[in-house]
Amino acid sequence: MGLDHAATKPHEALASHLQGKLDEVNTLIRERMASRHAPRIPEVTAHLVEAGGKRLRPMLTLAAADLCGYGGGDDVKLAATVEFIHTATLLHDDVVDESAQRRGRPTANLLFDNKSSVLTGDYLFARAFQLMVETGSLTVLDILSNAAATIAEGEVLQLTAARNLKTDEGIYLQVVRGKTAALFSAATEVGGVIVGAPEAQVKALYAYGDALGIAFQIVDDLLDYQGDAKATGKNVGDDFRERKLTLPVIKAVALADESERAFWARTIEKGDQREGDLDEALRLLNKHGTLEATRDDALEWTTKANAAMEQLPEHPVRDMLLALSDYVVARIR
Repeated sequence: MGLDHAATKPHEALASHLQGKLDEVNTLIRERMASRHAPRIPEVTAHLVEAGGKRLRPMLTLAAADLCGYGGGDDVKLAATVEFIHTATLLHDDVVDESAQRRGRPTANLLFDNKSSVLTGDYLFARAFQLMVETGSLTVLDILSNAAATIAEGEVLQLTAARNLKTDEGIYLQVVRGKTAALFSAATEVGGVIVGAPEAQVKALYAYGDALGIAFQIVDDLLDYQGDAKATGKNVGDDFRERKLTLPVIKAVALADESERAFWARTIEKGDQREGDLDEALRLLNKHGTLEATRDDALEWTTKANAAMEQLPEHPVRDMLLALSDYVVARIR
């Protein structure tokens, strides 16, 4: 049986180990998302923050600090910072993507409006910068501000790349590093920096977060074509219907003959989708073995994440982080 069937999943074990700190993070988030002058801000933020997410990114910050022996309180501020950045990007993404659901609930932009979502996201970014400044570390400020810029850059790049058949795996990786991996790697890196860990350990934490984030996104893209809707919360083919050029399709386009390329141009670039097109897309993905190749890529990034973690000292949290990276790909093994 895979890790999905484990009695306690790795992220749950990590959350249990970090419960005290996570409680502090949640308290700080509630305090800092408040606004005396604009009650709409906590209303919009609470809708997303309280939606039952795993708090994976702030957990990575707390775990990295714990692994390196931290005993102070700035890890809580940085974990809250990471969650604020993540929440802000989700609010903005749902507006850009015109999304109606997230985590099985109506999106904030649907319940409130686009303006409220965008401006609340801006407010959370400002709160995030206030928190990171409070740590007094210019290195932390540099890492997280660069991550915020990279996330925005990745989202803008995706606007032009997502429906362009010229998008190759290099551009895809650049998008993924922006939209997902940048915050994963920043979350783990600052956990080591705040401790004053040796440079080699900080680099290893960055490498772990980067590889984990990339694997996380590749798996998400793969499950769109072969996942269980009840388990993933997504219908099979949602990315295809939304004309997103994800890794399985990029690989198929690279191997396509003239008629197959015309099919992808019609359905992805032009958005002319007809009954039976999803079945044809799945047939082409299976014909060229791109689902299996995408799976191999995800496993390779997990191997890189684990190799980075092996450079860090023996610690129960290190074992939990190794289990976490394996869990990310457990559903596609």
